[in-house]
Amino acid sequence: MNAHQHAAPRVSLVTGANKGIGLETVRRLVAQGGTVYLAARDTARGQAAAAEVGARFVQLDSRDDASVSAAVDVVEAEQGHLDVLVNNAGITGPLRDPHDYIADDLAEVLETNVVGYVRVFHAFLPLLEQSAEPCVVNVSSGIGSFGLFHDLDRVEATAGTPLYGASKAAINMLTVRYARLLPGVRMNVADPGMTATDLSGQRGHSVTDGTDAILHFITDSTDTGAYRDRDGHLPW
Repeated sequence: MNAHQHAAPRVSLVTGANKGIGLETVRRLVAQGGTVYLAARDTARGQAAAAEVGARFVQLDSRDDASVSAAVDVVEAEQGHLDVLVNNAGITGPLRDPHDYIADDLAEVLETNVVGYVRVFHAFLPLLEQSAEPCVVNVSSGIGSFGLFHDLDRVEATAGTPLYGASKAAINMLTVRYARLLPGVRMNVADPGMTATDLSGQRGHSVTDGTDAILHFITDSTDTGAYRDRDGHLPW
């Protein structure tokens, strides 16, 4: 373990960060003293959110190669490296009677929640590899856990959202595979739990509680290829 292990992150970028889990993650990273890029699709909302928490705004739509490439160019020009990437941008997708889902519903969810994460990660990987201690946190969900699905005492066992759950299970597998293939990059999966945001209809615990696992992986952990919520490690 070197001297930087528990130091405040120097340069971080959080996607989908103009509200909810993303915005709270940015706020907490700014409070640690790092340079933090708040990345969001909507420029007006993103700029307002960044001004509110003292972050730098960068426009980024994880579904668009040109947008992601332009964001990489900004960080490269201004910083030359990236220490922390938090892949957070995601959607629930349509909630329908299970008879009524169509293939395009799943395509939309996977494009944002899975393909978007991979697009952003690969675009920023060269800058991450310029860091002494690159760290990637992929924000997922306990709804993507087979272990929790089979635990009937857990809310994750009774949740519907098959499309969202499938997208998060995909993120979990991608994360552990990349973590093993790229041992120089710490990469982990954070489950915010049921957090009171627009995504959950404002049900659940506070956004601060919801970001505890993300911050743990960034500042208090040497793990890679791990999966946890604020209370500890989770079954896959």
